[in-house]
Amino acid sequence: MPPKNRAPRTIAVGSPLTLPCGVTLPNRIAKAAMSEQLGEINGAPSQTLTRLYSAWGRGGAGLLITGNVMIDRRAYVEPRNVTLEDDRHFEAVGNWARAGSREGAVMVMQINHPGRVAIGPLNRLPVGPSALRPGTIGYNLRKPRALPLDDIADLRRRFVRSAELAVEAGFAGVQVHAAHGYLLSQFLSPIANQRTDRYGGSPANRRRLLLDIVADVRAAIGPRALLSVKLNSADFQSGGLDERESLDIALALEQLGIDLLEVSGGNYEAPAMTGVVQDSTRAREAYFLRYAENLRAESAMPLMLTGGVRTLEFMNDVLAQGAVDVIGLGRPFAVRPDIAAELLAGTQEPQTLPTAPRIPIKGATPVNSYLQLAWHAANFRRIAAGERQVSGPGAIRTLVAAGTTVTARALTQF
Repeated sequence: MPPKNRAPRTIAVGSPLTLPCGVTLPNRIAKAAMSEQLGEINGAPSQTLTRLYSAWGRGGAGLLITGNVMIDRRAYVEPRNVTLEDDRHFEAVGNWARAGSREGAVMVMQINHPGRVAIGPLNRLPVGPSALRPGTIGYNLRKPRALPLDDIADLRRRFVRSAELAVEAGFAGVQVHAAHGYLLSQFLSPIANQRTDRYGGSPANRRRLLLDIVADVRAAIGPRALLSVKLNSADFQSGGLDERESLDIALALEQLGIDLLEVSGGNYEAPAMTGVVQDSTRAREAYFLRYAENLRAESAMPLMLTGGVRTLEFMNDVLAQGAVDVIGLGRPFAVRPDIAAELLAGTQEPQTLPTAPRIPIKGATPVNSYLQLAWHAANFRRIAAGERQVSGPGAIRTLVAAGTTVTARALTQF
């Protein structure tokens, strides 16, 4: 529901939105971040990735948020993540920014550090707030080392440098990834963060690193660049980050002057962001709407709702109510690159599109989560090659192909 003393607005997905920084989105549809796995071996954006964003840029979305770009080549989630820690790939990064924004879409780079769920490089230990393994099979093979204070200071500098380079290269701004069980999300989690210094223990201490980094990035990129944060509404784990604490974090981010908060949830152990694990209390479309409504009752900050949004009627309803300001779509863009233009024209809706295969076996949640990533990654290559309607292979073929590809890519990292 809209906040008290705030009249409902009549807003359609095609309406523009000017954010606090002054950047105007031409419409309210955003392509949310998905892991493309299309960087070069050296961390540069590949030509395939640039062509993919060119296709998405022509597809009608007002906002394009990239898949997570690593701030440190010593830690990545997939072997072909783009990394941006210095200017060695500056020209390719600029080409990437221009490809997506050429037709008027606003391009934002998501910057991230995986922390304890890093898969590589294999010759380095992952890091985390504490020396605790995650519970997910495949990500718990190596015990992380707890970050000392000197490394935390370096981490802050790396987020700032990546943000500066992104804006210099032509991106409208950056999104700091603090969700889905990556490093900043780990610091927020009472499960992953058991530190006893100023970065652990109390809720105020656990959110300190995120707030410090956001303040650092804002100071570095200035007030006219777009600064977004992706935040979990909850971890969907017993003892993890809960909704009330997340709301307090969101309100603290508003005080720092961010331009857009994207609402998400879950992590590798409870992947609510994929729909594999859902909020059992939700009564409507969209996984995280209740949280957004609760936050809107306390905040006027621009909000982006991503996850499970599938009908134009629903999008227009929640925008008109004022619950959120931007609708994020992820997986629909992996099967129809121009889904935003079709939504705006009223000729297509996400609920009619093909979806990733799943293995209907109890306990297969981690496999199904990975299966979705692999299936969509295969589709990205087809879109980059010029296809406009893709539906990907079945479950077995997807897993076999993904396993072969990951093994080959991992071997090329040394």
